Amino acid sequence: MDLKVLKCGNCEEIKLGVHAITLGLAALCGLYNAAAWLSRREQHLALNAVMYAALIGIEQRHVAHHISAMRRSGSASPPPARPVDVPTDPPAVAA
Repeated sequence: MDLKVLKCGNCEEIKLGVHAITLGLAALCGLYNAAAWLSRREQHLALNAVMYAALIGIEQRHVAHHISAMRRSGSASPPPARPVDVPTDPPAVAA
């Protein structure tokens, strides 16, 4: 199977988006499980919170990797700035 998206340097914006969403979801789930463990002290909630913390670390590395890949390829550079027309005369005020 030879998919373009699976090769490094291709579709980095899509990959970044997927990993950023996963990072946000893992953070949300980790916070929920940690808060639930603090209130109920059930063992599986503590295990879930630890596993989500590990996933957060993994996804953060993926996000950083895709950002650096975009910077290397130049796709993360901002568009060139356009000059702004600034009027030199103040507007006339009707009396």
